[in-house]
Amino acid sequence: MTDVEPQVGVEHGPEAEVRVSGVAPDPAPVPPPAPVASFRVMDVEDVVLDLPSQYPAVTLVESEPPMRMLVFPVGLPEGTAIAQALRRMEGRRPMTHELFTQVLQRARIDVIAVRLVGREEGTLLAELDLMTPGGRERVGCRPSDGIVLALRMPVPAPILVDERVLESLGDVDPLDGA
Repeated sequence: MTDVEPQVGVEHGPEAEVRVSGVAPDPAPVPPPAPVASFRVMDVEDVVLDLPSQYPAVTLVESEPPMRMLVFPVGLPEGTAIAQALRRMEGRRPMTHELFTQVLQRARIDVIAVRLVGREEGTLLAELDLMTPGGRERVGCRPSDGIVLALRMPVPAPILVDERVLESLGDVDPLDGA
């Protein structure tokens, strides 16, 4: 057996930090912070069916300057539902969105906001931000459904659009945790 003397400047043990000549190793690289979505509050200006198009277009306008617009097509039933919700019109019997709004209210679930969070191949991506008795939840939805539900709440919920959707006409990936 030979005796081995510990080296100077090197600590031993499972939690020892390796030091050579009293110099600490380079710290691990710090990853850049994750991007954070910036949302703009939008108002539904109108829903218009401009012939010869067969689809109505929803126009959202920023609530504050620079007052940018976002115009996108929806199906005819969805456009009708948004127009009726915008004008606070109710039918003799509840339509699907009115029924769902009643179910949410009875389950004590509030729509905090609808968020348009991205665009994929020209299709807008949205989510509902809900406050449930068990806590906050986010649920993916079609923008048209989210807008109708936001407008149908007793206190209409805000419609929020990711700034990147307003700035780009191309694809916009939703940010995690947006």
